[in-house]
Amino acid sequence: MIVLKTKEEIEIMRQAALLVSKALGMLATEIKPGVTTLHLDKLAEQYIRDHGGTPGFLGLYGCPCTLLTSVNEQIVHGLPTNRALEDGDVVSCDLGAIVNEYYGDHCYTFEVGEVAPETKKLLQVTKESLYVGIREFKLGNRVEDVGSAIQRYAESHGYSVVRELVGHGLGKKMHEAPEMPNYGKKGRGKLFQEGMTVAIEPMINMGTKNIKQLIDGWTIVTRDGKPSAHFEHDVALVDGKPELLSTFAYIYKALGIVSDEEEEFRKQPLVLS
Repeated sequence: MIVLKTKEEIEIMRQAALLVSKALGMLATEIKPGVTTLHLDKLAEQYIRDHGGTPGFLGLYGCPCTLLTSVNEQIVHGLPTNRALEDGDVVSCDLGAIVNEYYGDHCYTFEVGEVAPETKKLLQVTKESLYVGIREFKLGNRVEDVGSAIQRYAESHGYSVVRELVGHGLGKKMHEAPEMPNYGKKGRGKLFQEGMTVAIEPMINMGTKNIKQLIDGWTIVTRDGKPSAHFEHDVALVDGKPELLSTFAYIYKALGIVSDEEEEFRKQPLVLS
């Protein structure tokens, strides 16, 4: 069952989403060669707790960590380890937090040092596909309109879309209805309704779409060992249009990146705090 949110509930969810956004902004300054993903996990947990939230992943379905860190060919659900990040790596940092009973869920794939041009392009196209999908999250459209748009965009650049892992509804539960696949056929799936809140999160591979799970029971990797990228936003359907609850602005501020990519999805400019 799809749980529609009031505007007041959406504002609480925005607080949760922004806490995760700020935590990822903090991590942006820490991600560099020589740093372990286990260290990043500890920093993320401390930040969320210090700012009034509860880690959203820790203990969920038995998850042993606060921050999921997926490096290079790892697509999602990578568990933090003592392996040090190396120059040229990419690492997706997927993070969740609970604020006043509601979840925020947000992901960004970071470059570590100097990354190969072909990998940079994968990250760029994956992030662009996220916004291509968000534009289709509007009244009158259906679930697979979002997935179809993401799929067409990614595949037009020669990449593949993971099938087994999808976005989802979001609220007092981390995973609510509906599932939000990153592929599909226009005009199919649940009809979007005012007050829906979802996590849209394309997972795009440089090579094959086929995947496998590692023996740890969590980490999902590309079957051909080629890199993957993952970006995620929390989005609400407000006045018939998509409105971002999360933001990459804190990451961009930390990294010195100038971008206006989110402006079309906000009724008023975001004020960083």
